[in-house]
Amino acid sequence: MGTFLLQALFIVAFLLSPSISLKIGETCSVDKDCDAGLSCQTCAANGNTRPRCTRIQPTNPTSKVKGLPFNKYTWLTTHNSFAQAGVRSSTGNIIIAPMNQNDTVTSQLQNGVRGFMLDMYDFQNDIWLCHSTGGQCYAVTSFKPALDVLKEIKAFLDANPSEIVTIFIEDYVTSPSGLSKVFEAAGLKNFLFPMSRMPKDGKDWPTVDDMAKNNQRLVVFTSKSSKEASDGIAYEWNYVVENQYGNGGMIPNSCPNRAESSPLNTTSKPLVLVNYFRDMPNASATCMDNSAPLLRTIKTCYDAAGKRWPNFIAVDYYQKSDGSGAAEAVDKSNGQLTCGCDSITYCKVNATTGNATFGSCDVPKLAPPPPASLGISPSPPQGPSSNFAPQDSTSVLLRWFCATILAATLSMQI
Repeated sequence: MGTFLLQALFIVAFLLSPSISLKIGETCSVDKDCDAGLSCQTCAANGNTRPRCTRIQPTNPTSKVKGLPFNKYTWLTTHNSFAQAGVRSSTGNIIIAPMNQNDTVTSQLQNGVRGFMLDMYDFQNDIWLCHSTGGQCYAVTSFKPALDVLKEIKAFLDANPSEIVTIFIEDYVTSPSGLSKVFEAAGLKNFLFPMSRMPKDGKDWPTVDDMAKNNQRLVVFTSKSSKEASDGIAYEWNYVVENQYGNGGMIPNSCPNRAESSPLNTTSKPLVLVNYFRDMPNASATCMDNSAPLLRTIKTCYDAAGKRWPNFIAVDYYQKSDGSGAAEAVDKSNGQLTCGCDSITYCKVNATTGNATFGSCDVPKLAPPPPASLGISPSPPQGPSSNFAPQDSTSVLLRWFCATILAATLSMQI
């Protein structure tokens, strides 16, 4: 009887368990209800309080379309990547500085982030990551030593020999060779892509395959021109154009360049970065920002940049959106860059070579559910629990019915 009871209880637990692997847009209760690359979110800022499975990971572009130049891909980038909400400074102090992301750099890498904006300062006789003001780092604006995050990137590059990472340094380091020393201490010097191979005349970069073959898989830019000579780190504005960051870059139908950057349509600078984040990060409103407004701005900046899609899309709280968010924006831009399709997932790829035929797209007949911001969302689930996807309501009811019968049978057996 004991064995029978245990087996029966296991069956009841299975029957009452929620459906697994819910798809984008389907109602959920916790992250584990959703398929891989999704999380369970709401977006109250857009008036959408129904928990839905929401994308947090873009498609890995080099796994879909292989062998193109580095500047023919788009890379998800996090603004102030190190400024993790809810943490204390490595000094032990409470941090009063703004915070821009919800997870560690290691987690970001696992979720497909390949561009990192890091603010580096001299602090405590070392190089630290701070979100500060006036060019000075303080205990209450410091997050952690830069070496800690650089070691996370080193571990990822070691474990993923075909992946490429880009770092944008907002540079307040004045100590002699400070940048060079911290990259060397992290074991990253051998990964650095050399300035001598960076084109300044608008030509294509080497292919991602070439970069992987030569193990030159870390691209680093600094905001200080002097660091090219002193530390061997490339001055960003020789190679990249950017739109205005902060609120000034979020005005509809507008895409001005930031002050330090050449005009966006300067084609001699082969890399384009689109910023889309507020002056002051707002964790609750970011889900709205990282949705339809982000997609519209990318199209506006494409026009402003001389019909060039961005190579980097930088956001706060990259996981937050009202449906597909920054991940969809990256996929759309990659689709246009790599194969001329509305998404890289639509690219027709030769199974043997991994090459895509430009303009040849395989668009699915059934598109994924639209973002809730469009006012079109699946009907709420019918049945005893909101943990289940709408289309599973029949099977949910059947499970409950069978479980009820089994439970009643068990009560008679006991």
